[in-house]
Amino acid sequence: MAVNHPSAHAQVSHMVLPVFDIQRSREWYVDKLNFALERELEGAVGIKDRAGLTIFLIKSQGALAGEKITLTIQLDDVDRKYQELVSAGVTFVSRPQRQFWGYGAEVLDPDGYMNHLWDESTMRQVSGGAKD
Repeated sequence: MAVNHPSAHAQVSHMVLPVFDIQRSREWYVDKLNFALERELEGAVGIKDRAGLTIFLIKSQGALAGEKITLTIQLDDVDRKYQELVSAGVTFVSRPQRQFWGYGAEVLDPDGYMNHLWDESTMRQVSGGAKD
């Protein structure tokens, strides 16, 4: 019987996200959601979250139709970010509220990828102290 040790678990370090317009997606994730710009290459932009996950935005080879992945993004303050983005003209799927996945807001990125936005403090308060 295998024993799971925390140090033996895998960790995702990079992922590739096909996008229609690399610059528009770069602006969304870096300027609006505060990802760090890691590198810019011909045909790809690398952005990094505060946990160290790098997402490479690459030009899609075709239409981005159909089901897409959801990125669940931890922020410092989901209510403040919601107000900031709404003031900048961003339309949300749902305002910060209790969701099936916890408490937060839902917004589509420029390519239609769902972004679940949340913060640890509010999640803990709304869920009665449990960390989701």
